[in-house]
Amino acid sequence: MKKAQARPKRRRPEESTRGPSAPESPFPVVALGTSAGGLEALEAFLKHVPGRSGMAFVVVQHLDPTRKGMLVELLLRVSPIPVVQVEDRTRVRPDHVYVIPPNKDMSMVHGVLHLLDPVAPRGQRLPIDFFFRSLADDLGPRSVGVLLSGMGSDGTLGLRAIREKAGSVFVQEPASAKFDAMPRHAIDAGVVDVVAPAEQLPDEIAEYLRHAPHITRPVVPEPDSGARSSLEKVIGLLRTATGHDFSPYKRNTLYRRIERRMSLHQLDDMARYVRYLRENPEETRLLFRELLIGVTSFFRDPPAWEQLKSDALLARLAACPRNAVLRAWVSACSTGEEAYSLGIVFREALEAAGAARNVSLQIFATDLDPVTVEKARQGAYPAGIASDVSAERLKRFFVEEGQGYRVRKEIRDLVVFAAQNVLQDPPFTKLDLLTCRNFLIYLNADVQQKLIPLFHYALKPGGTLFLGSAETIGSFTDLFAPVNAKARLYRRLPAVGGAAPEVDFPSAPPPPGRGGEAETSAAPAPGRGGSPTSLQAQVETILLRRFTPAGVLVTAKGDVLYISGRTDRYLEVPAGKTNWNVLAMAREGLRSALGGALPTAVRTKRPVKVAGVRGGLHGASQAVQVTLEPLDEPAALRG
Repeated sequence: MKKAQARPKRRRPEESTRGPSAPESPFPVVALGTSAGGLEALEAFLKHVPGRSGMAFVVVQHLDPTRKGMLVELLLRVSPIPVVQVEDRTRVRPDHVYVIPPNKDMSMVHGVLHLLDPVAPRGQRLPIDFFFRSLADDLGPRSVGVLLSGMGSDGTLGLRAIREKAGSVFVQEPASAKFDAMPRHAIDAGVVDVVAPAEQLPDEIAEYLRHAPHITRPVVPEPDSGARSSLEKVIGLLRTATGHDFSPYKRNTLYRRIERRMSLHQLDDMARYVRYLRENPEETRLLFRELLIGVTSFFRDPPAWEQLKSDALLARLAACPRNAVLRAWVSACSTGEEAYSLGIVFREALEAAGAARNVSLQIFATDLDPVTVEKARQGAYPAGIASDVSAERLKRFFVEEGQGYRVRKEIRDLVVFAAQNVLQDPPFTKLDLLTCRNFLIYLNADVQQKLIPLFHYALKPGGTLFLGSAETIGSFTDLFAPVNAKARLYRRLPAVGGAAPEVDFPSAPPPPGRGGEAETSAAPAPGRGGSPTSLQAQVETILLRRFTPAGVLVTAKGDVLYISGRTDRYLEVPAGKTNWNVLAMAREGLRSALGGALPTAVRTKRPVKVAGVRGGLHGASQAVQVTLEPLDEPAALRG
């Protein structure tokens, strides 16, 4: 998010030489949401709209349903472009302002506005969220959301939907708003790109669109060598700053998100953006958050959740002994809606199966972003979730709090949230259910192929895998069988021949460099040639995987800092609260050996070797030699 700076006054609309866009050509649609104090904000905004901007503007305001709409007449006095009240099936055209009529909800499909009668009772209607979400679905990157003066939290979830589809979000500076609740709520939710007074927002939007080639371009063009080099440097800078490697993500996704950030800073060249990142560390954090925007909501794809309840949970409960504890992992949980949805559906399934069975569920919910995880842990959401959660579930599983809802403690207590990178950190194991929804689609195909066997490893025999609507198990039909293919529900199959499938166990990337070009460069894409440095890195990776013993870097207390090689035969994530300590993670047989040797190595500051330790995976006993060696060099690893 950035706060806009005052700019020199631009030419008046009549001085513009740009003609209006043809109605059939792609053009941005700017949706303006407001409630109390909105007339002043709308007048200030429209006074500064260019006469031929090529944009269309749609006004959604909380209007008294019993009064005749006067907003069109009032706005016509200040607007340099035509202002009309929407009728059903109005086609949106550029350089026009469209105003929602009183007592109506509104959606947009293929550029046409549709009016609907409200279904929520008066006082609980959220017309801004409703239209913003519809706009995001219809126009994607060409959707622009603007939130002006108003009370309540309407608009926040709609702005998030616009951001998810790579649209842009502008909010009135709260200090300049007559009522600041709506803009402030959106800012606090972290879904805002630019904050400025209402009269400055048209200029900010125009400047953003002028530097946003991804808006009218249907696909990202094949990058040249310079663009590829700049992208690799961006990935390197992100890894240096955050410790997370985005090279497994699809290039298309990365380019679009980076271009969106470039447009906000009016940068047309990615090499310039690399320099901007290096000069502005805060932008690195914002780009990191940009790449992690979670496509999530409560009960996303509702039919799939009903199938999960009927086809998976009820069957699992029927086979459970009394007092059993089921384990579930919600990976890439974002702000927690998915994890809490699972808790609610489980409670409903448990009642349908007979609560006397006294089966409980422990949900581990993880995400890459610690800030997002903390928000999820709070379980607080804006009023707009009412469009995704039924009135019955809202009443039963939520409590009203402020301008929104909080998940009841009985559901929050089912979930343990933690920051975790599914591509780098060890997985949870012995799971009955694993959900990974709308995350695989952002990853390269080869990375997807590594994760499916990992999920098989993490699940118990017969456990359930729940994927997103656009995701599948691919060619791994020997590992999973469909329970309900349409709902993307799969059952874990036994390993063929009893042998565990090969799993590329996650390990953290090498620590970032200490300076120079190494900090901002990544290995070139496969098949495009490479430098001796990249060849060396690839050879070292093969040696580490195939020939070098597995290793773990720990503190003096045994807390895990870094994992190298495949450690799944020796370590596992223990049940219960997340504990990344090597003594807790060691498999049976190794634990006692480590428990005695680690304090000795710390005390004597000398290597300690323990030979003939018996331990291994899935009960298969194996002779293991364990070496514990204190590190004094380099200084960064001392201790």
